Amino acid sequence: MGSINFSKQDFVKDDTRYKVAIDQGVGKGVDLIVERQAENGEYEVIQAEIKRSADEKVFVVWSEPFDGRVVSDEYKKL
Repeated sequence: MGSINFSKQDFVKDDTRYKVAIDQGVGKGVDLIVERQAENGEYEVIQAEIKRSADEKVFVVWSEPFDGRVVSDEYKKL
């Protein structure tokens, strides 16, 4: 299973929420799982919004920045 890690510093403010770009190469229809890193270092699955822009960039959107990762066993480049 591949993953893309990101940190709080990677997020940018987008109106009232924050977003982080994860990759332009994520294929359409690929199942992605967003995990937030807890203070103890373990990851928990969250139901974050995933958006694709007109230029095919993929973003994780959340109410506040967090350290985490996106995982998928279908996307080999992660």
